[in-house]
Amino acid sequence: MECGNRPTHRNSGSRRSGLASPPPRIWGRHAKWTALLCGFLLLLVSCRSSQDLRHPSIVFVQVPPSQSGGPELLDDLSGKVLNGPPGARIVAYARNTDWWVQPFRSRPFTEIGSDGNWKTATHLGTDYAVLLVSPGYQPPVRAKELPAPGGGVLAAALTKGNAGPSIAPKILHFSGYDWAVSSSADYRGGELSDYEPSNAWVDDHGYLHLLMSEGQGQWHCAGIRLTRSLGYGTYRFVVEDTAHLPLSAVLAMFTRDDRQNPEDAAEMNIELSRWGKQTNRNADYVVQPYYVPENTVHYNAPSGPVTYELRWEPGNATFRTFSGNSAASPAHKIMEHAFRAGIPIPAAETVHMNFYDFHHSKSGLHHPVEVVVERFEYLP
Repeated sequence: MECGNRPTHRNSGSRRSGLASPPPRIWGRHAKWTALLCGFLLLLVSCRSSQDLRHPSIVFVQVPPSQSGGPELLDDLSGKVLNGPPGARIVAYARNTDWWVQPFRSRPFTEIGSDGNWKTATHLGTDYAVLLVSPGYQPPVRAKELPAPGGGVLAAALTKGNAGPSIAPKILHFSGYDWAVSSSADYRGGELSDYEPSNAWVDDHGYLHLLMSEGQGQWHCAGIRLTRSLGYGTYRFVVEDTAHLPLSAVLAMFTRDDRQNPEDAAEMNIELSRWGKQTNRNADYVVQPYYVPENTVHYNAPSGPVTYELRWEPGNATFRTFSGNSAASPAHKIMEHAFRAGIPIPAAETVHMNFYDFHHSKSGLHHPVEVVVERFEYLP
């Protein structure tokens, strides 16, 4: 009986306090596992945050206006790449119904600076997009939908064009027609050159002046384009002496459909240049694409005023050059050539006159140069 009433050592404390003492060893084990779990979660969050910080991304700095433009309207698109891997490049797109690679399909890539900054010219669109791509990636020229990140596309960014007034070109009145003055950059000279509106004007005699000049470290060219399409007929240009032009200067007089991509647009050209080489002849007739041998004819135009003529008919384009400021006398004819293949059909083509420097960074041209066009005529 006495043994049955003896309190045990394990329970004596509980009886005195009335509370059950939790096992200290079990609580310590819970605390240990809780600390380990918290540490693991913190490490996981830290690693994920670090990975997020290292993930490539793109931000925009300068965005052009939202405007459906054409091959004559370009502006700057720029931004910065964060955490881009070595060798990655930018591919820019502008949207005009479809997405078009910028600035041209032959120049789809934009290099990224060591500080992550990038900048490219782009034709105007309603929306703009930029892809960060790995070396070897081949971007689509035209697409309904842009490629999603994955594979060669490392990151993508999309933005609406800036809201604001549309860019209205300066208008010149020359030879009885209205001409829009080029005001944006173009690659027509083999590298990007700005077209300055003030470099094109009409003097008191009604003559058109086109100037190439340098200002604030930037080379500026000049160009105009007719504001309406004329179609089949005879196009005639009377140009003052171009014998003084530097070897790399180019005066191009041509027809082109501005609704098309610049590298797809059908063109017929009269070009006055030696293209940087003293041994080259100084004038060309061209039905694009120029790299097809039979599409280009080279010849020498004389000094003094010269009349250049294009007769455009269905399936035929006949070019003629006359010395003097009139095509009335056949005795003054210098050159004639007819093309009968690859002749465009009239659509929305317009006449252009551009004055620019061929591969300016290599030409050594550092002083202003000017050409004068006395008149333009069109005969149906």
